[in-house]
Amino acid sequence: MGKIIAIANQKGGVGKTTTSVNLAASLGVLEKKILLIDADPQANATSGLGIEVETVEKGTYQLLEHTIKAEDAIVSTSSPNVDMIPAHIDLVAIEIELVDKEAREYMLKKAISDLRKSYDYILIDCAPSLGLLTLNALTASDSVIIPIQCEYFALEGLGKLLNTIKSVQKIHNKQLDIEGLLLTMYDSRLRLSNQVVEEVQKHFNEMVFTTIIQRNIRLSEAPSYGESIINYDASSKGASNYLSLANEIIKKNG
Repeated sequence: MGKIIAIANQKGGVGKTTTSVNLAASLGVLEKKILLIDADPQANATSGLGIEVETVEKGTYQLLEHTIKAEDAIVSTSSPNVDMIPAHIDLVAIEIELVDKEAREYMLKKAISDLRKSYDYILIDCAPSLGLLTLNALTASDSVIIPIQCEYFALEGLGKLLNTIKSVQKIHNKQLDIEGLLLTMYDSRLRLSNQVVEEVQKHFNEMVFTTIIQRNIRLSEAPSYGESIINYDASSKGASNYLSLANEIIKKNG
């Protein structure tokens, strides 16, 4: 049975989509069967794996509306062993459309429950908000990865996210676990980066992944070519960081 992991943080620009795309590709290269679900209306994970967003007719929106079966929304990507359920800008309307529906927090869970047996890991790239889309992702998941940028405002808002996770655990999903806190955009030359790492490790201890994602030009370039860092430059620091994270997750879930 596959494990479902949400990648969430309501703060934008912390490396959520970068992590979703490159962790999926790294796990795929390590011969795990992966499904990546783009649950962000910006659809950056979709374009980041080379799928033309404008051409998406069956995706996360239709899945949450329950107008299609999950299998019908799956497309293959250029990354080995990685499939995807893409997103389109129309996903922005889902929060309004679901608001009056019964059991609206369980729409995604219901839609993807049968997919577990086909994949080792299902990753969900969440929107940078704590709205209904992110709530659906957390309710459907076994665990959550929280990317934290190694910058001044990094810890701001983390308390809010942890409170949301607590209330999801209490009300919608008792099994939801924190897979780990992932430090991203680390620059060893900056005193601030090192201070953030120390703070996070001191406060959260075992919850923090050993792997730290370093700032890397190749990581920033890869999405503009519609490729993961593994496809774009497998010898880069970014690729080695994400392969290390993938190995850490596989080991943890042994």
